[in-house]
Amino acid sequence: MIKLKDKINEDLKSAMKSKDQVRLQTIRSIRASILEYEKSGTDKEMGPDDELKILTQAAKKRQESIEQFRNACRNELADKEEAELKIIQEYLPKQLTSEEILEEVKKIAEEIGASTKADFPKLMPVAVKSLKGKADGKAVKSAVEQVLG
Repeated sequence: MIKLKDKINEDLKSAMKSKDQVRLQTIRSIRASILEYEKSGTDKEMGPDDELKILTQAAKKRQESIEQFRNACRNELADKEEAELKIIQEYLPKQLTSEEILEEVKKIAEEIGASTKADFPKLMPVAVKSLKGKADGKAVKSAVEQVLG
């Protein structure tokens, strides 16, 4: 399996050649996050979970910025952030739709025997772990609440 760092470096070269400034800037920011992780002193090889965490954080940062820019009527900045978010999502696993999330949460609830609101602390961590990288935490929470009534 190709490592994120290698893919980012290849895509960085392609973006430079094509002079795609938004892609170049976005890939550089992901690369900076990877380098920051490597120099953090954890003394461990970056694994798939770490790669996912870096990408998820970058995507979440863009989503929050989009929301803030839209609220402040700064649509040109929000559009730029959306373009960057689309590029970051190319590296993330395919995101599930709300219906798919709901179906997955229902399956998990059946497997662990969760059926009432009191089972929320039992179901939520299992659902989050199972859907990690495939769904936003808020969407998972909403689906868990919906399943438990």
